[in-house]
Amino acid sequence: MAGEARTTGIWIGRPVEKVYGYLAEPRNFPDWASGLCTSIARDARCSGEEWLAETPYGPMRVRFTASNPHGVLDHHVIPEAGPAIRVPMRAVAHAGGTLVTLTLLRQPDMTDAKFDEDARWVERDLATLKRVLEEHIPPIVPPTMVATKE
Repeated sequence: MAGEARTTGIWIGRPVEKVYGYLAEPRNFPDWASGLCTSIARDARCSGEEWLAETPYGPMRVRFTASNPHGVLDHHVIPEAGPAIRVPMRAVAHAGGTLVTLTLLRQPDMTDAKFDEDARWVERDLATLKRVLEEHIPPIVPPTMVATKE
């Protein structure tokens, strides 16, 4: 159905500054976003702030939102033929950690089965993001719990 969207979110037990910083770096996407790419790099075929990603559907250009203080991490996937695919994404401080949301916008002529498949893929990728960040970014430690040497 035209105009349909699904927003999926996941809470990550790390500070929003750390999560946003990680997500704002396109080179980190292959570590968690298998639905987007297995590799990503600057390329002569891209213009301006675009990157070339090796996606599950072949090479595509990707344009990321510039770094900002609002937690906006939108990106556009640009196939060779057809319009750019907008992917709204946010990182918001919540409950001592960060809520990351990604909205999947149904594309024209997308079947119900394909929309469902893509939604499941987003859920898997966000679960991978949580695992990566919670394993590799130091946890939040209140100052009163920091051990000191005597």
